Amino acid sequence: MQQSGPITVAVGQFEDLIARGLRGLIEDDPRLELVDADVPHGRLAVLLQAHRPRVAILNFGAMRSPAEVRDLAAQHPGTSLVLLANKPSGVECAQVLAFGASACLAKATQARDILNAVHLAARGMQLSSRERASANRASGLLTGRESDVLAQLQQRRSNAEIAAELHITVETVRTHARNIYRKLGVTSRRELLAPAPQPPLVATDTAPRSRLRVVPLPRVS
Repeated sequence: MQQSGPITVAVGQFEDLIARGLRGLIEDDPRLELVDADVPHGRLAVLLQAHRPRVAILNFGAMRSPAEVRDLAAQHPGTSLVLLANKPSGVECAQVLAFGASACLAKATQARDILNAVHLAARGMQLSSRERASANRASGLLTGRESDVLAQLQQRRSNAEIAAELHITVETVRTHARNIYRKLGVTSRRELLAPAPQPPLVATDTAPRSRLRVVPLPRVS
């Protein structure tokens, strides 16, 4: 059912310049209502429970692992999550989208594209890269243990180090790693950790409708 009134938006804690830009972006749009901003990461769950915003813009860099996105999405299904990161890789974006985020964008993304992502998220749509969209829909979610192993892989730890940290065998680490590669559409650890090119972004929805495109503009230095 379509909700009436402005779209309520909450914003997590970001660097000062980005925080000011996000606040101004939301306050300048009459269709949006800012209910809270500059919320420390440790208080996000309290914020989402208290205000129940339709969209929350969160700092991916403040999260310990993508599994936090899964937990927030599960605990607060009425809030769509838009993640902003410094230089998100294709694998990182695929992971947070699989875990329930509505969008994963670079902090350097143009303001109008972030605004579009907020409006699309409020409509229950998901913004994802064209190359990752089809593979991501078919991949399924990572299990909790696979998510733990992924976090260790992203820290460039060896199989032996991961096994010791998670109290599992090296062969089990290899099995989890193979499952992670398959689900995220990569073939090796090198490909998993390699920076991904920034492709055009498309909005996807479960309901049949025309596909919307958001094309990022060149970064301004």
